[in-house]
Amino acid sequence: MFDLKLGWDVTAFGGNNFAAQGLTLFTLRNGSPKGMPYEKCYAEKIMHVRDAQVTPMHFHWRKREDIINRGGGNLIVELWNAGIREQTEDSDVSVVIDGCRQTHAAGSQLRLTPGESICLPPGLYHSFWAEEGFGDVLVGEVSSVNDDDHDNHFLQPISRYNDIEEDEPALLVLCNEYRLFR
Repeated sequence: MFDLKLGWDVTAFGGNNFAAQGLTLFTLRNGSPKGMPYEKCYAEKIMHVRDAQVTPMHFHWRKREDIINRGGGNLIVELWNAGIREQTEDSDVSVVIDGCRQTHAAGSQLRLTPGESICLPPGLYHSFWAEEGFGDVLVGEVSSVNDDDHDNHFLQPISRYNDIEEDEPALLVLCNEYRLFR
């Protein structure tokens, strides 16, 4: 559990307005980025995206992921290719939605209704949020091994995790806090 960072993760991505920019995640399964001794080559997360709450624009160097709208409102996903200098590139984006390859203009915002999914390859910038006024969204993620410490590149420099000033003993430990309790 500790080595693979299974469990809770609540983040405002270094900011202080969780309702506007944040995400609640629970990692159910994960392999090790180094392989041994955890040979699993995939990961699974469940995420709670609140109404109008944004996960900032980012891409992964190695991770390929399926993002699945498991229920609730609509999930909006904005897509850009990453260029050689890790900036957004004004070129068409190719993705697979529910098994069908589609091409969209750079910066397109795609709506995933409950039950729909999108496959995001490495190097594809993406941001997502629950469409305002349609309610919260329960999102599933099935991906190759997840390594939040080394495989996220945010378009705007931000922190993946927030510092928490504990004003009382923690009831649940977040996955990025495990190192404090080992």
